[in-house]
Amino acid sequence: MSKMRQTHVIPTSPLDSRVQTIDSGFLTRRSVNAMALGALAVAAGLRPARADAIADFYRGKRITLVTSASPGGGYDLYARLLATHMTRHIPGEPQILVQNMLGAEGIKAANHLYSVAAQDGTVIGGLSRNTGLARFYDFNNAAIQFDARKFHWLGSPQQEVGFFLVNTKTGILKAADIKTREMTISSAAHNSPSSIYARMLNALYGAKLKTIEGYDGSQACLMAVERDETDGHISGGSSAEFRGRFEPWVKDGKARVIMAMGKSRDPSYPDVPTAIELMDKPEDKQLFEIAFAEQVMGRPFVLPPDVPADRVAALRAAFDATMKDPLFLADAARANAEIAPVDGAAINALLDRAYGAPPEVIERLRALAK
Repeated sequence: MSKMRQTHVIPTSPLDSRVQTIDSGFLTRRSVNAMALGALAVAAGLRPARADAIADFYRGKRITLVTSASPGGGYDLYARLLATHMTRHIPGEPQILVQNMLGAEGIKAANHLYSVAAQDGTVIGGLSRNTGLARFYDFNNAAIQFDARKFHWLGSPQQEVGFFLVNTKTGILKAADIKTREMTISSAAHNSPSSIYARMLNALYGAKLKTIEGYDGSQACLMAVERDETDGHISGGSSAEFRGRFEPWVKDGKARVIMAMGKSRDPSYPDVPTAIELMDKPEDKQLFEIAFAEQVMGRPFVLPPDVPADRVAALRAAFDATMKDPLFLADAARANAEIAPVDGAAINALLDRAYGAPPEVIERLRALAK
């Protein structure tokens, strides 16, 4: 992108008369014109100069997008879509290359971004949605060497809504039924959303859920329901692949969605209530609102904490513009990548509210998560 150029037309009458009345030894026509140009630049707010400074910095440079995801997965897909299209919206159009950095469920990449990566705007991070609340849930974990609130969150191209899915053979047809009937839930691990949400529903809603853990990811959890190994599954998200697997069961009457695990109902299931709606006590609603912060974060991207403010603003603007870019949206549609963006400032505010909750609320949610 070339530098922005402006042509200024200097009014002649006031300035010319001023030249005529002031000794030429003190003020020349050239200096008057320079003064006028300076005044006009101040009046314009110097925005072109700032834009040019960003373009000058990024022109010819390469941005590294460090993602904590493995190649080929959902997070990796969003990272590569962003890398392909966001460059057009950054002044200077730098090249963006994706680097996969695996380890410790995303903690390794987050630590790297926080204290090792360049802090000049040439490194972007793609993190898992549970990274933002990692320290919230595990405050004493020495492996977590970052404060999620100090990242500059660029935003997420997707907001997640999870589903409580039941096999209709169980006879469970609505949320209230889980209070009176025992059922098993397939889950990947004790600290996965499936298990955490089940424990929260048992404690706060009076459900009778037993988690069967050790399944290798969400698809394996769904297969357990299909094979009648478990009675249901509670998902932490709802990718196109995930929906494509269970929605035919719902259509055929073999399965039913009885609860939405998110801050708002899913448009595809407008009559299915959220877990927040089903809570009677305000404090219990707040616990689920905090837990579902991860859902809102979806597939988040961040900048390291010490990136200069003008570059943060430029990259946030570029991210937001990319989310509306027809070429990006077309590529996302071809890849079955859902786009329902949330901006970075909203994510920062969400984390501030979560970490700023009353201590007794935080301790209760930590206990349930454990």
